[in-house]
Amino acid sequence: MNDVELVARPLWQLGPTSLTSTVVTTWVIMAIICFGAVLFRRRIRIAPGPLQAALEGTVTAIESAIANVAPQQTQLLLPFIGTLWVFLVVANLSGVIPGVHSPTRDLSATTALALVVFFSTHWFGIRDQGLKNYLRHYLLPNPVMLPFHLISEVTRTVALAVRLFGNIMSLEIAAALILLVAGFLAPVPILMLHIIEALVQAYIFGMLALIYVAGGLQSRQSHQRQSQGASHG
Repeated sequence: MNDVELVARPLWQLGPTSLTSTVVTTWVIMAIICFGAVLFRRRIRIAPGPLQAALEGTVTAIESAIANVAPQQTQLLLPFIGTLWVFLVVANLSGVIPGVHSPTRDLSATTALALVVFFSTHWFGIRDQGLKNYLRHYLLPNPVMLPFHLISEVTRTVALAVRLFGNIMSLEIAAALILLVAGFLAPVPILMLHIIEALVQAYIFGMLALIYVAGGLQSRQSHQRQSQGASHG
């Protein structure tokens, strides 16, 4: 049985409901993140130790990245984008642990993450502008563009899911093949490659999510510019 079948094979099934290793690993990762967040929050000190300084530096780096894309909505987007980035980093790196497969090598998991980004984009946009004003940007600059806007929403969501799945899956397969051929003579380079690629893919997914959500929030500004251009014309 290959790795793909092992990931997809249910550990427990009752009728149409099944429990796979992807679901179990995802639950464990979420529990670890939640427990760690609660634990670190209780140990916050005015004079930070090395761990607290590292965590504060991580939060500052995420906040800075968000500010570069959406400076006016940094605090609004920080909880969502920050949580997404942390989850992706832990999920991608979980494949380094022997016997554990990263949940992001499962297309169902990456599809779920892409759908979260899809619905969050519209939720943030509607929350900021109202339903009517938000939907109006699909008709800009001309109502003829409506089908193209809708196709773009679908294709970028599919691409978001497939890109992460394909990269993590190919990374783990390549690592398995190299270890199969070379044995354990080159475990350190493979491990470093896995860690670097996992971090890069988490960054790319989170940055694309940030761009999509920021684009939904900034559609009102685009509408205002279109209106001003029409009035001047």
